[in-house]
Amino acid sequence: MELVYFLLGSNLGDRNWYLKEACRLLEKTVGRMVRSSAVYETQSWGVSDLPDYLNMVVEMETSLLPTVVLKKTQEIEEKLHRERTKKWHSRTIDVDILFFGKVIVNLPELKIPHPELHNRLFTLVPLDELIPDFIHPVLHKTVHSLKQEVNDGLLVKKYKLTN
Repeated sequence: MELVYFLLGSNLGDRNWYLKEACRLLEKTVGRMVRSSAVYETQSWGVSDLPDYLNMVVEMETSLLPTVVLKKTQEIEEKLHRERTKKWHSRTIDVDILFFGKVIVNLPELKIPHPELHNRLFTLVPLDELIPDFIHPVLHKTVHSLKQEVNDGLLVKKYKLTN
């Protein structure tokens, strides 16, 4: 079993519902949910005029291979009507694999650890909530120290969820 960390994000429609549904589908198809971060509202990264995102990090246990997990996340995105139009564009749901234990994957279709996670405060804030002392297997720095080094200028604040 490996611990896998996913970043979930949504900035279209009922963002809260999409996060909850993605969690439910991940647990149904990938493995056991261990815990999750708080939900954070964040400004869009890469394109400034898009609606704000809700983001969270989910920790799961899985016995699946990384490539199989990628396929499952893409199926979840498709089921939740994610349209792949432009890079950094609005989406109902985005499910990114951040870490897969200490495994390093470098395939054309899959890079683990996520190649941009150390540049994004909206990823590092919820990740730091769960695993501040985890050492990035490529950069050899803790999640907390990576968070301290990032200054992307975007606001990341806890979001009060509604039921």
